[in-house]
Amino acid sequence: MKIKSILMKRNLKWLLVAAFVCAQFNGFGQPQKAAPRKEGDGPWTQLIIRGVTLINSTGAPAMGPVDIVVEGNRIASIRPVGAPGLPIDPARRPKLKAGGKELQAEGMYLMPGFIDMHAHIGGAEKGSDADYVFKLWMAHGVTTVREPGCMNGLDWVLDEKAKSLKNEITAPRIKAYTVFGQGSKTPISTAAEARVWVRENAKKGADGIKFFGASPEVMSAAIDENKKLGLRSMAHHAQTDVGRWNALNSARAGMTSLEHWYGLPESMFTDRTVQHYSPDYNYQNEQDRFGEAGTLWKQAAAPYTDRWKQVINELVALDFTLDPTFNIYEANRDLMRARTVEWHADYTMPKLWEFYSPSRNSHGSYWHSWGTEQENDWKENYRLWMSFINEYKNKGGRVTVGTDAGFIYELFGFAYVREMELLREAGFHPLEVIKAATMNGAQALGLEKELGSVEVGKLADFVIVEENPLKNFQVLYGTGAIKLNAKNEVVRVGGVKYTIKDGIVYDSKKLLEEVKEMVKKEKAKTGYIFSQPGVHVH
Repeated sequence: MKIKSILMKRNLKWLLVAAFVCAQFNGFGQPQKAAPRKEGDGPWTQLIIRGVTLINSTGAPAMGPVDIVVEGNRIASIRPVGAPGLPIDPARRPKLKAGGKELQAEGMYLMPGFIDMHAHIGGAEKGSDADYVFKLWMAHGVTTVREPGCMNGLDWVLDEKAKSLKNEITAPRIKAYTVFGQGSKTPISTAAEARVWVRENAKKGADGIKFFGASPEVMSAAIDENKKLGLRSMAHHAQTDVGRWNALNSARAGMTSLEHWYGLPESMFTDRTVQHYSPDYNYQNEQDRFGEAGTLWKQAAAPYTDRWKQVINELVALDFTLDPTFNIYEANRDLMRARTVEWHADYTMPKLWEFYSPSRNSHGSYWHSWGTEQENDWKENYRLWMSFINEYKNKGGRVTVGTDAGFIYELFGFAYVREMELLREAGFHPLEVIKAATMNGAQALGLEKELGSVEVGKLADFVIVEENPLKNFQVLYGTGAIKLNAKNEVVRVGGVKYTIKDGIVYDSKKLLEEVKEMVKKEKAKTGYIFSQPGVHVH
């Protein structure tokens, strides 16, 4: 199949990068850039959001009704206007100025704009052009993303970043982090070379660096130089280097955040120095890589033992951020669920669906033979991993919401809501989940004075939904949640109603309809028939 042939060729590049065969990174093939913005209304000299219930990220309980006044793209005032169940006294309400706009939101819920801390902008081989990815994010309330790796090329991402900043396109604001060594003509093997590359990376306009691993000398120098320049960093501690540089090493060197969880168990080994690799393990065989990773947490110190607590306490003291991306590995503990979630049929592009399918060459499609034994291992892995993340939060550690969508059956936007659900499963109170999704992400990006909470003076980034997400995060999915009404009828409720970025109001459901139409047109053009892997449709 032509699609498979393309995927095999291009995704081999990703596999080589992940395995660190070379430092050069050539990306996934650039997708089409976002079209000029046609969606969204505003900003206005004054926007008043009337009668909404505010769910903030400051630890405060929900409160409402309130009127929120926005002037241009900034929050000007937040005014309580009554008590639930009683008519609102007009005398208490802020007055609408000439040329202003009112948004009636009585009975609705408003949160700060969501921040996705691990958000790849698609790729040509996945059929994931920028408009498709951006609108899926915006439709789910994601108004800011951190792009980890700039796989479409730094210049490509910086161009989209600039357009988003000016709201010339319908897109979240973007922070661009390059893969360490990207663009270098030769491998970086010394501290001096690392510092030179970091300075050049900063000059090009990158906001930070994503590391997979390198020698301790190179890692120390690169992180130090990057921090001196005022930039931030993140790490996926790949098995190729985690034996000599784990999460504690990164935190001590000044790393901003850890992605996924690699490097955490290794920092808590007490009776070994490397994970228990089987004799025929091969890192470039992804079933080996991900299958045996499912046994890794139980090889580390057990929860609440001295070593376990020591690691948590030190990471918290170092102000280290954990970005767990629970959702991206969830297929490992329940592959059938990940394959059959209801949004794939209407919202997943054909090429992306092919990318997910089992393949020895396609990154994250390692389902050579995956079943009960692997899933049981990963269920235990999640139990231990979630215990660590929840306790890290309880001890004052910063946990954020990131997705890594576009791999392993996780779809942009939808994956964000799933990540929130999984933090709830880990033990977070719903308000703690909102904080992780907003304030914590803003702090990790150094944007807490501008974003992350609904406070006077901050940028007007909001998510508005008609149902209470604190009762059920599933109402944030674009497909909504099912509910039985008083007539014994099954109805759909929820889906984000409005996403507001920089004071511009977007109809989130219209954005989703646009995405649905994109997918429909692509299927019609190619004659593609959606089916599950291994099921041949005639």
